[in-house]
Amino acid sequence: MNASLSTDAKDALAREMPGADHCRLALLGALVTYGEVRGRFHTQRNAVARLFWSLLPDRKSFVIESQPVKRLRGGVDYSIRIPKEFLGTAHKPRRRCDRIMEARAAFLAVGSLAAESAGYHLEFTPHDAAPAARLEALLAGLGYPPKRTKRKAREVLYYKHSDTIVELLTLLGAHRTVLALEDIRAMRETKNRIHRLVNTEAANLDRSAGAAASQRRLVLEISREHGLKSLSPALREVAELRLKYPEAALAELGARCEPPVSKPTVQSRFSALARHLGRLRGEGSGT
Repeated sequence: MNASLSTDAKDALAREMPGADHCRLALLGALVTYGEVRGRFHTQRNAVARLFWSLLPDRKSFVIESQPVKRLRGGVDYSIRIPKEFLGTAHKPRRRCDRIMEARAAFLAVGSLAAESAGYHLEFTPHDAAPAARLEALLAGLGYPPKRTKRKAREVLYYKHSDTIVELLTLLGAHRTVLALEDIRAMRETKNRIHRLVNTEAANLDRSAGAAASQRRLVLEISREHGLKSLSPALREVAELRLKYPEAALAELGARCEPPVSKPTVQSRFSALARHLGRLRGEGSGT
C-alpha cells in the first residue's frame, strides 16, 4: 500500500539543498558513508543521484551512469564515481544540524517508508555492520533510538510507531510526506469508525431480530394455550401487533399502538406476557 511514499519522500528531500556549507559537506559525506559500493555511489532514484552530483566540488568531472536492475521490473540503478578524497569513514558530525543531514542522507541512501495494513514502517538497511552501528548511535543521539533486526545477513534498523516515524520524518525535513501520512491515518481512522458502526448496527439488528422472534413464539404459545382474547386490551394489542409485524422493532410497535407508547412500555408489556405464559404453564401443570 502507498508504495510511492518512499520515492516521493526521497525525491522531495533530494530537492532540498542545505544552505550552510558545513551541512552540504555533512550531507555529501553521509551519502558516501551509506551509499558507497566499490568506490561508487549507488541509488535507484535519479533525484538522489543528481543531489549527490550537485554536492561534488568538481562535478564537471563526473557523470551519472545508469543501468537497468534485473531483479526489479522497471528499476534503474544510478551510480557516480566517488572522488578519492571522500572515500573512507567520514568524521562524526558535531553540530546537530549536521547530524540531521547525516540521518537524511541515510534515508536517501538506504531508507524506505511504507504505510502497511498493520501501520507505518520506516527502516534503514545499511550495507554492513559498521555503518549500521554508526547510524543506530546517530539516531539514538537525535532522540529516536531504532529497533534492530537482521534480514538476509544485513542489519536492519526500523520504526513501527506512527508518532515516532512522523516526528523523525519532520526532523529530516520530509514535510510533504508527513502530510501524506496524516491523510492516510485520518482515512484509516474514518474507515475504522465506519466499520465499528456497521458492526455495532449489525449486532443490534441481530439482537433485535432474535428478540422479535422470541416474542412472536411467546405470543403464539399464549394463543395456543388460552387465546389472546383473555388478555388485557394493552397486552392483546401488543401481542397482535407482533404477529402482524414479526420483524418490527419495539419502537415501531409502540408507534403503532393506540395511543402510541414508548419502547420501554412495549418491552414491559412483553415481560408481562412472559409472566402470563408462566402462570398458564403453572396452572396447566397443576391440573
